[in-house]
Amino acid sequence: MTTGQLLTFSGVVVLGAMSPGPDFAVVVRRSALAGRAHGMATAVGVAAGVLAWVVAAATGVAAVVAVTPVAFTIIKLVGAGYLVYLGVNALRSAWRSGDVRSAPDTGPTVESGMWAAFRDGLLCNALNPKAAVFFVALLPQFLPADAGLVSLLALSAIAVAITVGWFLTVANLVAAARRAFSRPATRRLVDGLSGALLIGLGVRLVFTSAR
Repeated sequence: MTTGQLLTFSGVVVLGAMSPGPDFAVVVRRSALAGRAHGMATAVGVAAGVLAWVVAAATGVAAVVAVTPVAFTIIKLVGAGYLVYLGVNALRSAWRSGDVRSAPDTGPTVESGMWAAFRDGLLCNALNPKAAVFFVALLPQFLPADAGLVSLLALSAIAVAITVGWFLTVANLVAAARRAFSRPATRRLVDGLSGALLIGLGVRLVFTSAR
């Protein structure tokens, strides 16, 4: 691969990472409500999902997912269900924190634990079959038919580095303003908006096709 090819690949991955979607929503919510460390753990989870899809695309597994209706539909429905689950939990948190019988400061409204944060990022990406379609369309343009392990590792490293770099930046920027998110009314707003967005993304994913 030439330097130009690597730069082009990097540019496409950057655009893909920066596109608004469930990955962005979960990283922002974790960072805003649980803090920088949790947001960064979610970002690493998203990057782990990207690594899995890049390797799957390079080995042909993702192509099978993309062209097999049953496999695509199963992953799509499980992914949509997980997004709706996260969205409903966020809306429940907003409802609880808005209850006048609650204490003025209800504390964190996301499941605690670094593993939970990592898991949210990983599953949001790994259960999104659109990622399979994305990398199946992208990788063949940059990997020759006789590509070896070095080429695969190079593209995988680039995709993961760009993804984790972008979402770590998002996590740190949102966490820097976390003092504003400590107010109950603001937390309710974040929970409500992120919950509605995640449910909407889940519903949209149900109607997504491989083409």
